[in-house]
Amino acid sequence: MIKVVTTEYLSEEAKYIREEVFIKEQGFKVEFDDIDETASCMVLYDDEIPMACCRYFKGNKTGEYVVGRLAVLKEYRGRHLGERMLEAVEEAVKNVGGISMSLSAQVQAEGFYEKQGYLKKGNIYYDEHCEHIHMEKNLY
Repeated sequence: MIKVVTTEYLSEEAKYIREEVFIKEQGFKVEFDDIDETASCMVLYDDEIPMACCRYFKGNKTGEYVVGRLAVLKEYRGRHLGERMLEAVEEAVKNVGGISMSLSAQVQAEGFYEKQGYLKKGNIYYDEHCEHIHMEKNLY
């Protein structure tokens, strides 16, 4: 059974998924930061098996929340788990009065986010060695 669990701290399962995807697979060096100390963390499980994660936190604009570090373990890709994570985080944000979402997408994943209703804003920039673009979505 698929379930999403939210914590107010970086869970060990989320840390494991992010290490596997962003550090080992994609070669990022600076994966964990001060935001992890205050962000909410979501992990998507199939029974007790963690498969995907993300974090979210209040943004700078009124009603804005930022979603980030969305990752799906390689062996579980192709099952629309990224979409399910975004749906879960958007629902959680709506439940606390949030009205918009923003994120920093890897350029290679911008098509995925566009399909979920996110729009590109601004220019491409680098985060470590990887091209990123800022994207936003209104929830209402």
